[in-house]
Amino acid sequence: FSAEVVEPQGIPLIAYPKAWSPGTKIPKAEVVCNDAKNEADLARFKGTLRGKIVLLGAIRTVKAHFDPQGRRLTEKDLLALADAADPGAPNAAPAAPPAQIQEYLKSQLFGYQIFKFVSDEHPALIIYPSQGDGGTIYVDEAAVPRELDKSNPLATLRSLFLGEPRAYDQKVQPLLPQIVVAIEQYNRIVRMIQAGEKVQMKVDLETQFYDQDLMAYNTIAEIPGTDKADEVVMVGGHMDSWHSGTGATDNGAGVAAAMEAVRIIQALGLKPRRTIRVGLWSGEEQALYGSIAYVTKHLGEPVEESKDVAFLRLIQGGMAKKIKRGPEYDKLSAYYNLDNGTGKIRGVYLQGNEAVRPIFREWLQPFKDLGATTLTSSNTGGTDHLAFDAIGLPGFQFIQDQIEYDTRTHHSNMDVFD
Repeated sequence: FSAEVVEPQGIPLIAYPKAWSPGTKIPKAEVVCNDAKNEADLARFKGTLRGKIVLLGAIRTVKAHFDPQGRRLTEKDLLALADAADPGAPNAAPAAPPAQIQEYLKSQLFGYQIFKFVSDEHPALIIYPSQGDGGTIYVDEAAVPRELDKSNPLATLRSLFLGEPRAYDQKVQPLLPQIVVAIEQYNRIVRMIQAGEKVQMKVDLETQFYDQDLMAYNTIAEIPGTDKADEVVMVGGHMDSWHSGTGATDNGAGVAAAMEAVRIIQALGLKPRRTIRVGLWSGEEQALYGSIAYVTKHLGEPVEESKDVAFLRLIQGGMAKKIKRGPEYDKLSAYYNLDNGTGKIRGVYLQGNEAVRPIFREWLQPFKDLGATTLTSSNTGGTDHLAFDAIGLPGFQFIQDQIEYDTRTHHSNMDVFD
């Protein structure tokens, strides 16, 4: 992949293709900016975008970073977590998206309307401005034209959030080629166009779909227990990642921690009473596919549940109202997940499971000098422990220092070893 401005001067671009974008070869094409503010504003672009390279969105102000991008949780932060209210009974499935998600939906809807309009105009390429700055680019998957039911906010949110259908689904091909450009360069190109320059770009994107084997694979390993070998304690993280980096913090760090934990146990020659099993999941970034598949096959699954309720639990946590127990349901003691970047552990999210607080308080005591002391009733969502919580099994995620997770490495081109 390469992208560059060629007229009125040569400018190599910091850019990445969106995941599952189709390939394209554009020797030279005019660049236009679709900066529509509302639906009515879109009309001025009607019939003008065919064969063009379209910048999708207006300039975004890039502010200086006077505060550090990386930080540790303060005593005040940890106290707020410790004092958090009980999120409710763990078997109370969420009923509606919280206010902040409603706001997210509102902003996403207009963005999708612009995308749909531009797609119907048949441009050669769509360019998105990156979130992040200073060379950090956040990249996920290519957008897909889809029908949205605006009368059902939950279904609409699920469709946009999960991307249903997904860009890798061959039934929705061919998509429009889509790339993301560093915000500073994106802003520069927009300003050049606003100043009357006729900007031309060259783009070369070669792709291939490997569809001989459409399965993703979990990696499972274990240390057999002794007198309680039929009881299982699991630890895990996920091995998949977005393509602009190597997934070092999301979630190579969690995978490495799980592997190191069992390496230490083996190196010390310990003989655990219960079986310790590691689950390194795939498909987490697409919607927890790997962990959900494992839980469904071995432990159980929610039943008589709508897609919308299942989606809400995916982002909020909680337990299904009705579950079907699998063959190993009563054998799992707990699942511990690590997937919040490179920051050190400061405590545990109890996921509303207050009964475990005294056990975990004692468990964390030896790590007091390392700052791992906080227990919060709060739920935390978005990763593989949720598949276990959904069927009433104790799955936990750790509280971690943010370091530069959301500001630099999460789903970005900076998610690499350094």
